Amino acid sequence: MSLLLGFLALYLLTVFGQVALTANQWPGLTTVLDWMHNNLGLSIVPFALTLGFFLDGLSRLIRCLDEKQPPERVAQFESLTDVWISLFFGIGVIWTAVGMRGALLHALGTPGQIDGGQAITVLERLVDGGILTALSTTILGGAGGYLMRLIKTLRIGARLNRYYETREQIQSERVEFLLNDIRQSLRSAPMRRFDTSGAPEDQG
Repeated sequence: MSLLLGFLALYLLTVFGQVALTANQWPGLTTVLDWMHNNLGLSIVPFALTLGFFLDGLSRLIRCLDEKQPPERVAQFESLTDVWISLFFGIGVIWTAVGMRGALLHALGTPGQIDGGQAITVLERLVDGGILTALSTTILGGAGGYLMRLIKTLRIGARLNRYYETREQIQSERVEFLLNDIRQSLRSAPMRRFDTSGAPEDQG
């Protein structure tokens, strides 16, 4: 989580011009940062934070299973991981809508600014307006969300199933034990009958 936050801080500093990285000193890093800036823009902030919370929640869920904590704790962290996965999907959808709207407004401009035959100009203005970011966030949101689900399933899917099956078996055994105890109590209880006057009396 701390490494992810550090990378996110570096990205924001470069985007806003507070830190300048030269291609000669950091060729690979500058390429990645430039690609992220051109294709994802500021959407990388909610994406990175959501991914960090997902990884943190997943690690807590694994720790709960290792420590055999109560089922309500396991269910709580499992629900949180599912929330972060759904939020990752949602960020892609929301950012797509925002980016498409901004791109269309930028492309249309003011009335009379673009002639009817200037299709290339319109496309260029769409790209400048953020349509590339909108499409990229859709891809990242969908692919990343499904990948997070896959990671959860492969990492702890079988353990979660075994955990819940064990809890259900324990609960069933408790109910069965309670029923047997009640049955034994009824069998060992003294028989009682009523005489003709209506008063109960023990039957030895």
